Amino acid sequence: MARKKAALDFEQSLTELQTIVERLENGELSLEESLSAFEQGIGLTRECQAALTQAEQKVQILLERDGALEAAPFETDEPL
Repeated sequence: MARKKAALDFEQSLTELQTIVERLENGELSLEESLSAFEQGIGLTRECQAALTQAEQKVQILLERDGALEAAPFETDEPL
């Protein structure tokens, strides 16, 4: 259950961050509201980055075999 909660928290944080960015880009907030939204966005960004770092570490552990990390190509359908 902890894994589902962590993934859900990440998705919720990412969605909330996207909403904040849209509000800031809209340009209709006062300076004080913009600063508050920016501060909240920074906090959410840090939370999301921490979750991504933790996921990356888990992937490295899963790919590690016999004490050596095996490189595995990561393929996506989207061009970079």
